[in-house]
Amino acid sequence: MAKNPEFVKFDKVDKSYDGKVLVVKDLQLDIEEGEFVTMLGPSGSGKTTCLMMLAGFETPTHGEIYLDGKAISSIPPHKRGIGMVFQNYALFPHMTVYENLAFPLRVRKIPKDEADKKIDKALSMVSLQGFASRMPGQLSGGQQQRVAVARSLVFDPQLVLMDEPLGALDKNLRESMQYEIKHIHESIGVTVVYVTHDQSEALTMSNRIAVFNDGKVQQLSSPDELYEKPVNSFVAEFIGENNTFAGEVSEISGKKCKVKLANAEILANPITVKSKGEKTTVSLRPERALINPSNDMDNIHSGKIEEVIYHGDHTRIRINLLQNNQFILKVPNSSSNLDIKLGKEIKIGWNSEDARALDPK
Repeated sequence: MAKNPEFVKFDKVDKSYDGKVLVVKDLQLDIEEGEFVTMLGPSGSGKTTCLMMLAGFETPTHGEIYLDGKAISSIPPHKRGIGMVFQNYALFPHMTVYENLAFPLRVRKIPKDEADKKIDKALSMVSLQGFASRMPGQLSGGQQQRVAVARSLVFDPQLVLMDEPLGALDKNLRESMQYEIKHIHESIGVTVVYVTHDQSEALTMSNRIAVFNDGKVQQLSSPDELYEKPVNSFVAEFIGENNTFAGEVSEISGKKCKVKLANAEILANPITVKSKGEKTTVSLRPERALINPSNDMDNIHSGKIEEVIYHGDHTRIRINLLQNNQFILKVPNSSSNLDIKLGKEIKIGWNSEDARALDPK
């Protein structure tokens, strides 16, 4: 059976809390059935408000939200059939793991025999077989979060919402839980809408990412496209590390433009600039620039090494290049290490197609 491409639909949704300031502006967003979509953005960007409207804890000021073709803005949260996972787990502390998972089934009047099977299945999904009789206080943070995930899935919801669910976990546990949730999603195919401000988490887990800023989706793309082809300066800066040059377009032709900086010219890929004289911010990923480049690269400039930091699998080098003393390079730590010393002058090169001329910051 074909998947519904508009399984979740935000149709021209606005949200204001005070009747004056819109925290979500004219949101048009479709999520396909079975997709894992992450709403990513800084605090105050509108992503959590969107999740709360979808859950039913907030109501749109204008517009409508649809779930599988049905308008849901007037349907109360408990009748939407949506699973929720919160950052603080929200487990009932006085109930065992079994009772926590049984609660949403009891509300739905599911017979005990069937409920027991569903609870066993949900616990095995999160590798917590044998934990049914434990109390939440007897579990580690990671185990509690797994119980919360199991509880959100136990009644076979059509949609699961996750609001910063890994925010309280330490780095290693957080990373292993990312893979675990990703694998659960892949194995059962439930639609997931996930909210985070952590860009690496979003890149790891999602089919598509909606980058929010100032109440609007700035870009909605697959993780690789978001990283490699940001459509504006905000997305380029927010996703991954990024080198920037501020300048003015002095020439433009097809897929190349010349950008005049304070003391030099560079060649770039005109993404949002259209004509000569436009101000622009050129964006370049650190891994796209090379030390001692071959002569066929169309941008080659000399810079001075200001800082060298060892990161295990790579070395991070900060260079003063074209009056930008925050230019970052990432060099893999292989056996053929380059001669990298503080204060040394080196040549840096990159191709114009990797330097994206975007809107000025």
